Amino acid sequence: MKNLWNADQASRFSSDLELRVYTSNLLGQSDELVLHGGGNTSVKSTIDGEEILFVKGSGWDLVSIKAEGFSPVKMSTLLEMAKLEELSDTDMVLGQKNAMIDKTAPNPSVEAILHALIPFKVVDHTHADAIVTISNSVKGQEHIASLFPNFLVVPYIMPGFILAHEIYNLTRDFDWESCDGIILHNHGIFTFDNDAKKSYEKMIDAVSKAERFLDKHAPLNLLQIEPMISCDMDRLKSAIKNAKGHKVVLKINQTQLALTYASKTHLEEFATRGVLTPEHIIRTKHQPLIIDNNNVEEDLESYIEGYIEYFEAFASNEIMLNPAPNYAVIKDFGVVLFGKTEKEVNILNDIIEHTMMAVLRADKLGGYESISMADSFAMEYWELEQAKIK
Repeated sequence: MKNLWNADQASRFSSDLELRVYTSNLLGQSDELVLHGGGNTSVKSTIDGEEILFVKGSGWDLVSIKAEGFSPVKMSTLLEMAKLEELSDTDMVLGQKNAMIDKTAPNPSVEAILHALIPFKVVDHTHADAIVTISNSVKGQEHIASLFPNFLVVPYIMPGFILAHEIYNLTRDFDWESCDGIILHNHGIFTFDNDAKKSYEKMIDAVSKAERFLDKHAPLNLLQIEPMISCDMDRLKSAIKNAKGHKVVLKINQTQLALTYASKTHLEEFATRGVLTPEHIIRTKHQPLIIDNNNVEEDLESYIEGYIEYFEAFASNEIMLNPAPNYAVIKDFGVVLFGKTEKEVNILNDIIEHTMMAVLRADKLGGYESISMADSFAMEYWELEQAKIK
């Protein structure tokens, strides 16, 4: 992981928020750290005697965020919210908005309470590929504990208030000074410091350690192959269009990564083991359509039936999203992405490429293992995640 810090550039920024923008942009420049709105950052400051958390606002990407993309929220309110035993999403969002000192700023990140709990000036949170690849392996907890002995390591918990409240309980009598960061299994990593440069470098160092571990124990060796079959894209496009009820844009991925992935035996089991990090599910759904032997319509019908069963198994009062898939893995052909626009399919392709790499490498660590189907459903139908797409 390359350290992008530039002392000359950093010296141009005179305020904490300006420097916060700079290091956020550095994190956002690496796809191996965050993708398309992923991750969040914050800085604490005192304004008119009130401690304020400037936290990334919803809808902003770290790579392009500016000062106006940070939401200024009263720390006292966030810390009081963390102590509550229960807090609905609606009340959390409303409480955070009411605690903003600038009502024109974007809604604060769903992780704002957690950022407030960490008693350091600067907090960085990413969904680093290397970290989640290791934690999404069957021995992930063992590997993470060995690699990061001075980190607080937390099993997967639903993001937002539930996660923040759990961290609050875990750290009531906690020695933060001896803690190098937090790793959330199947989710991501936090680093922090009272200095922006040090927090950024802690992130780079931790992710680099994870990358070295993967290079040694799970090197990615792609096959050099050609597509072994052809696929009628017009037929596929027509079937997906009918299932979704609107026009679709298709993108074909036949890179060596996609071809290696699509050439696996028992493809149905191999390629449907879940998302790399939970926030991806709002774009990818919980699994792809698998097409084998060119049975497009039959496989699509089976997928939709399976999605309806998945919905009915976990739904309480939710309204089912469109059950049609957002991408397909086609045996010995590659991967095909479906979206309303070119931008949408390109974003989806980026996410799936990172997922494929993680799955292939985690399998070398004993097997890839994502969050449960129940947790996947909770994330896919979480109104605060769906709001990001809208």
